[in-house]
Amino acid sequence: MTNYDSYDNLISVNISYPVLVLLSGPAGSGKSTLCDRYVTDHPDYSRVVTFTTRSPRAGEVNGVHYHFFSPEEFRARINRGDFLEWALVHGEYHDRLYGTLRSSIVEPLNQGRKLIMNLDVQGAESLRTLARVEPLLRRAMTTIFIQADIEILMRRMGVRGTDTADEIQRRMTTAAQELLQASKFDHIIDSKTRDEDYEELCRFVTAAELRAAA
Repeated sequence: MTNYDSYDNLISVNISYPVLVLLSGPAGSGKSTLCDRYVTDHPDYSRVVTFTTRSPRAGEVNGVHYHFFSPEEFRARINRGDFLEWALVHGEYHDRLYGTLRSSIVEPLNQGRKLIMNLDVQGAESLRTLARVEPLLRRAMTTIFIQADIEILMRRMGVRGTDTADEIQRRMTTAAQELLQASKFDHIIDSKTRDEDYEELCRFVTAAELRAAA
């Protein structure tokens, strides 16, 4: 059973303050790119890699972008209670499971490590709910939402070239609903250029570290 250590215990053994930065936003907002850039520039941060039953897109690497599970393996993990959060996402052609293993977040935080992850709005809500009853997660976690106009999101996804027109349209329908949830997050990045978005992310992560150490 996982032990949620208190912050007093972490301080007493001189472990650095744990931080969990949760970056969310609709498809095309650039959250994955920002996470990748941040961990490249800040080696004290590790990226949390989540799990899915969908097939890899062109260029995606198992264990780097996602851990790709079969539906059977994913559901076996659910039954064992391995996931901190998981969700069934309905698609036009088939359903997909997404989730975050408990061991990928709780254990590193108990070691005083700093984590960053990108997660959809549904998953972010699940972790916020869990943080209300788990002191370590509540203290460590800061949530950031990236928002942009639908037209901008559609253009970015078109340039990316990894989704069909039908898939883009479906994801934009979801994006319209996700944008309504922005106010639930601790910070909001109004997406502009990649560099401007990154500067905002760095500023909010600094605020997260100060909050965790307060």
